[in-house]
This record gives sequence, structure tokens and C-alpha cells, in this order.
Amino acid sequence: MKVLLFNGSPRKNGCTYTALKEVSDTLNVEGIETEILWLGNGPVRDCIGCGGCAGKGKCVFSDDQVNEFIDKAAAADGFVFGSPVYYAHPDGRILCVMDRMFYAGGRIFAHKPASVVVSARRAGTTASLDALTKHLTIAQMPMVSSTYWNMVHGSTPEQVQEDKEGLQTMRNLALNMAWLIKCIKAGEQNGIEKPKTEKKVYTNFIR
Repeated sequence: MKVLLFNGSPRKNGCTYTALKEVSDTLNVEGIETEILWLGNGPVRDCIGCGGCAGKGKCVFSDDQVNEFIDKAAAADGFVFGSPVYYAHPDGRILCVMDRMFYAGGRIFAHKPASVVVSARRAGTTASLDALTKHLTIAQMPMVSSTYWNMVHGSTPEQVQEDKEGLQTMRNLALNMAWLIKCIKAGEQNGIEKPKTEKKVYTNFIR
């Protein structure tokens, strides 16, 4: 059992990493393997809506990490997407990466537990959580909650370490995710199949 944690901050070991590491460490204690993937701090292509990924499971752009991430996601059992807050929205890189991953490889995310965490100095957290969470709900992913909204506060990793409630929220998130992944595995071993959803219907005339 493995969970991938995506660090959408341009600072590899900053506040977002500190939150994700707390989740990762707790998952490890629960017997879940983890890998924290850093998106880097260089340019990331945005999705251009070309449709070239349809039926291929790969993005047509291959000059960054997105297709590598899709390959890793195929073998994962759960996900945590983390981002700092900029002007009350997530970092642009993680939005670009998630757009392209979910368009190209949406089927491999379906029915796998996932969650979103954000870090901020003060505010903009709920708007950022909302923006990222929409990827999970449209991909049929069971969303993992915690004992508060999934956020930490601080301008530095040291300040985040002082946010005891925020770190506790990360640990409880990890405990809930480990439990859900184990429940899903137990269900599979007992013949409980994933839902067979209906073929998608588009009502494009509705505005």
C-alpha cells in the first residue's frame, strides 16, 4: 500500500513540505509506504484543452514531470495534494499539473482515497482547499477528512512546527487515510468490486 504526496510549493522543504511530512510520517507508522513528489520551481505547461490525451493516458507534452507522475499514480493507493496559498488560491504549478494529470489519467485516480492540504501565513486557505478539492470530486475519489480543515499556518517551517493544531490535523488526516485504504483493500479481498459508473452524458446546452 502506497500514498503519493505532491508538494506544490516552489520551496522544496518549506511550509507545505512540513505539513506533508507530518502526514507521511504518520502513514509510515500505520504501515503505509509514502513518497513525497516535488513539482519543482521551474515552468510547468498549462493544459491547453487540445484533447490529445484522450484514450492515451498520457499528456501530449513530455518535457516536464507530468507523465512520470501519471505512471507513479497508477501504482498508488492514495494521494495527498499540498500547496501554499498565493492571493487566496493554490500555487499555479500544482493546478497545471493536476489539470493535466486528471485529464490524461483520470481513470487511474478513480475510487482511490485522496486529500488536499494547504499552508498559509494567515488566510486564503479555504478558497485554496476548494479549488484543489474539485479535482477529486469530479474524479470519483473518496475524500479523506480530518478533525479540522486541512491547513497549517506559518511563514516558515519553524512557525508551522508551532501550529500544534495544524500538525494534529495532518496526523489525524493520515490516520483516516490509512484506515480507508485498509478498508478498501479488505473489501477487494472479499469480492467487493468498485462501482461501475454509467457512461458519461454531456448536456452541453445547460448554462
